[in-house]
Amino acid sequence: MSPRTSPVGPPITIRRAVARDAKRLTRLVRGSGAYAGRYATAVAGYRVGPDYIEAHRVFVAVGADGQGGRVLGFYSLVLAPPELDLLFVADEAQGRGIGRLLVAHMRAEARAAGLDRVRVVSHLPAEGFYHRVGAVRTGTALASPPAVPWDRPEFEFRVAPE
Repeated sequence: MSPRTSPVGPPITIRRAVARDAKRLTRLVRGSGAYAGRYATAVAGYRVGPDYIEAHRVFVAVGADGQGGRVLGFYSLVLAPPELDLLFVADEAQGRGIGRLLVAHMRAEARAAGLDRVRVVSHLPAEGFYHRVGAVRTGTALASPPAVPWDRPEFEFRVAPE
């Protein structure tokens, strides 16, 4: 899949993540404002390692800057079973269409891999976002204490063939 750019604001490119992105992706997850307060336990100690990046289809949204691009967000598509495992947009970059761009890219990657649907277990504050980008609610993932002591909405993206 070729890189895509955002139609809004400075150019944003989506590219395949590489091992050297691991620390930046880990910082993005751990620093997410969506996981502050009572949600902090879900990402405390979380690590996106080079091994994870190698094993899954991880893509980053990179903004143009003087240092070769700043990671503004990323997603991870697991093929078996099909799941959008991670989707994060940096707090300061939210509201610019980056999440929507990442979801469109993920759907294209899923289609290219021959998938017809992709499951998502959503973080509670992200539920509205998934509705807005076309995911269909399919159920509830039950709490799994101690890391995630609350139920979470489950969604599915249906992927139409080309």
